[in-house]
Amino acid sequence: MAQTANSIIMNQDAADAMMPGESTDIAAERKLRKERLSAALRAFGKFGFDEGVAGHITVRDPEHLDHFWVNPMGRSFKQMRVSDLLLVNHKGEVVEGEGLLNGAAFTIHSQIHMANPEITAAAHSHSVYGKTWSALGRLLDPITQASCAFYEDPVLVDDFTGVVLDNTEGERIAAALGNNKAAILQNHGLLTVGQSVDEAAWWFITMERSCQAQLMAEAVGKPVLIKPEHAANTRETVGSHLAGWFSFQPIYDVLLAEQPEMLE
Repeated sequence: MAQTANSIIMNQDAADAMMPGESTDIAAERKLRKERLSAALRAFGKFGFDEGVAGHITVRDPEHLDHFWVNPMGRSFKQMRVSDLLLVNHKGEVVEGEGLLNGAAFTIHSQIHMANPEITAAAHSHSVYGKTWSALGRLLDPITQASCAFYEDPVLVDDFTGVVLDNTEGERIAAALGNNKAAILQNHGLLTVGQSVDEAAWWFITMERSCQAQLMAEAVGKPVLIKPEHAANTRETVGSHLAGWFSFQPIYDVLLAEQPEMLE
């Protein structure tokens, strides 16, 4: 008897061969993480998520777990290279690299990395639709397949208090985030995390687009919500760690072909 439902990937053996595993070679794993971080920043630039000097993506160092790599403040996402990245410890000291350390980036990301060892990477920027949606003080509704990735997952961090420079505010964001993949920072913007840079970057990209879709839908009518059981089932398919990582791969491939200097 034929099965009634198919898998999202039919030839799973081929898919398993593509999946990355964390390298036991620390130097190789560090190189990979830095390359992916540079690519994610280029992707944010390509998609117009840059705004002045705001925005940052971090990835935990594979050897020194209380250190993370981050983009320097004032360097355009569109021009980022591996050699530009800063290595920062949880004291706020730049251990490697030249450039300015964004105080808000350190305040938010250091607390997130300290609070949850399962988080490898985190992303935040002042993207147009994300910050617009954040001003509503609402979570996203399950109105599309893509938005189901965030069904009962993001948290809303309300009570905007200004630029995040106080460590207690960073602690509050990290505590609210918990084990979720994303947070909506009210009157501020979006924040996403993942077990890889690829995953964190993809969640940000698709969450930004989900904000755009809901803003557009509500501008012309009342969106029809996907039923809770279907939204939850869809989340299991499109909202997994694997789905997040895999969805970023076509973006990386295009960037690598168009902008190979990002790996320098």
